[in-house]
Amino acid sequence: MNDCIHIRPEHEDLRRQVARFIAQEVEPNAAAWDTQGFTPREVLRKMGALGWLGLRVPEADGGAGADMVTNVVFQEALSRSTSGGFVITVLVHTDMASPHLVHAGSAAQKQRWLSRVIAGEAITAVAISEPDAGSDVAAIRTRATRDGDHFVLNGTKMFITNGVLADLLFVAARTESAAERGGRSSHGISILAVERGTPGLRVGRTLSKHGWQASDTAELVFEDCRVPAANLLGQENGGFYAIMKNFQVERIALASMAVGETQTALDLTWRYVRERKAFGGVLWDQQAVRQRMTMLAAKVEAARQFLYHCAWKVDQGQNAVREVSMLKALTGELANEVMYDCQQFHGGAGYMRESPIERLVRDARVLAIGGGATEVMLEEVAKRWEAA
Repeated sequence: MNDCIHIRPEHEDLRRQVARFIAQEVEPNAAAWDTQGFTPREVLRKMGALGWLGLRVPEADGGAGADMVTNVVFQEALSRSTSGGFVITVLVHTDMASPHLVHAGSAAQKQRWLSRVIAGEAITAVAISEPDAGSDVAAIRTRATRDGDHFVLNGTKMFITNGVLADLLFVAARTESAAERGGRSSHGISILAVERGTPGLRVGRTLSKHGWQASDTAELVFEDCRVPAANLLGQENGGFYAIMKNFQVERIALASMAVGETQTALDLTWRYVRERKAFGGVLWDQQAVRQRMTMLAAKVEAARQFLYHCAWKVDQGQNAVREVSMLKALTGELANEVMYDCQQFHGGAGYMRESPIERLVRDARVLAIGGGATEVMLEEVAKRWEAA
């Protein structure tokens, strides 16, 4: 693997450790986890014991205090697995849900939950999307009404990864009505920590998906769900900005998934076309196959360098919204391009469910949708064109 200037020797050690874990714990079970529809909790506990679930958590809070480049090394190494469902289960926990507790949680809230989150004993999820509100966070309708020492939560959340098994949900809800602001508004949104088993919270449906089948995905329903006011994360009515800030972390994580999975697909396909006999030789003897594979490899390597550049910008404290939006759009589309051709070169074998490339193809499709669809990302770039 060619590397970039930001990779240090300790990063190589981390990659090797993650690769061993995947080979021993994940790949032998990937097909079974797809069938059962979730990644076992024990897997996250094992990762917690290795210190991987708190990489970006400050040392003062019990984490490793790692920088974003190190985090991307971990994300990319994890994504060399052929199970996107396993990968997203972990990354939602580490990079999309628990950061809300790390960044906005009070000392009491961190003391109550964070050590269990880092250990993998408490699985987390973030509940933002709704049936009529995905990337458009300002359109959410779930409502939290103050009633003494509690908020009363009512509404429905959709497409919530880890939603079925989560022990701790970070729920975006409107604590000030849009009408109070004169219509649709990004103001008046707060984040509440809701524990599993809270009366009024139920899983409306466990959702069946095209891909990421080793991750559980839920429709969540809140019906007069009473949440202690002490579970409010950060400032009341300040949740929109916390969500927007963490979207950059989420999009880097999804880009890391795309880069790692495309490298895995290319490796699998390279081995296959070197062995698959056809037309008096092997597929690799066909110029069209060789050239298409090497062009895809060039695109993936370019995307990989851009990924680490974005991580470096974050570590430098620079505004990277434009670049991260570009990265998310680029890698989501590239993942689908790579997977399509890799499956094509596998022929009929690549269409069979027992084939790892078939699972990679299904899992890659959502990378151009989740965390901000390609079209949304391109609009974010267009809005910042003057700053180019």
